[in-house]
Amino acid sequence: MDQHTQLPKVGMVGGGQLARMTHQATIALGQSLRVLAESETDGAALVAADVQIGSHTDLDALRAFAKDCDAVTFDHEHVPGEHIRALAAEGVNVQPSADALIYAQDKRAMRERLTELGAPVPRWAPVGSLADVEAFGLPCVLKATRGGYDGKGVWVVSTADEAAEVVAGGVGLIAEEKVELARELSAVVARSPFGQVAAYPVVETVQRDGICVEVIAPAPGLSEDLGAQAQRLAVSLAGELGVTGIMAVELFETADGRILVNELAMRPHNSGHWTIEGARTSQFEQHLRGVLDYPLGETALTAKWVVMANVLGGEPGGMRVDERLHHLMAGDPGAKVHLYGKAVRPGRKIGHVTVLGDDLDGLRARAQAAAIWLRDGVGHIEH
Repeated sequence: MDQHTQLPKVGMVGGGQLARMTHQATIALGQSLRVLAESETDGAALVAADVQIGSHTDLDALRAFAKDCDAVTFDHEHVPGEHIRALAAEGVNVQPSADALIYAQDKRAMRERLTELGAPVPRWAPVGSLADVEAFGLPCVLKATRGGYDGKGVWVVSTADEAAEVVAGGVGLIAEEKVELARELSAVVARSPFGQVAAYPVVETVQRDGICVEVIAPAPGLSEDLGAQAQRLAVSLAGELGVTGIMAVELFETADGRILVNELAMRPHNSGHWTIEGARTSQFEQHLRGVLDYPLGETALTAKWVVMANVLGGEPGGMRVDERLHHLMAGDPGAKVHLYGKAVRPGRKIGHVTVLGDDLDGLRARAQAAAIWLRDGVGHIEH
């Protein structure tokens, strides 16, 4: 409890952009967000007042960080489960629990549990050798059971030689069928310890080189039945897995009109960044409400269409970012820019841009132009 405001204090392990944007959401609620960052230059550490520097793998650092927090949550899934259990055993209110978070940390555990629950998933199998991969069948997708993100830890293999090279890497793997995709979707939901749930409209996510570059809310052309099915699935999984706070269920929409669960994330998620301007309650405020067991907020859109484009780092040199912002704001004053305070590296997510309105094609063009302009300082940004 914050002794000055007499309002709850939430601790978030991890100092990246998710903690940075969660910090912004705490301000309106009068709360304090304590951040455990690995560096003083982490995105959230640059803006939050209550920052501790330490590693998420150091139990003593976690204990010191959690002291006086009303709830401890995460901006990534990499805290060891045994550390989370140790904190909970010592009376720390950790949300979500280690028993839930394991299904976002370990893809094999996630696939096993979803299969037990009868959730729709791609055909899959654990693999430990080339023979296992060949028995599963080629071509297929090999995934590292832990640690993959933004296309890392995922290999599409078509031949035994390609599979052998991945297996030789020595990481835990599962094999999945290569799904014939129509597109990728995401169903973001929130759940409180009390058991209240709230679902956001299902969105379409556009990937390039394994990285999400665009999110469209709501997913265009998605049938009412399939959208409701995706929301019901996400709500059901949140309850079955004991999730608290935000959970994103990344989905494949197949060419024959089915949905399959691809990944789970139990934290604010890139596919929900559009909610800051585009929904009545942002995913960051909703996550806070969830982990504190507050009643959850409305999820309705604030416009007919919302388009979010990720800003990726470009090549060094050229126009300063401040100058690019100046021109973007002049050319498209309706574009909302969020920069994460991160050092620029080619291909790294350094921010996002959101636009809202009635003309979907025009919004997509605006968002893409803004993201390219902020990355490269070239293009046309007149609205």
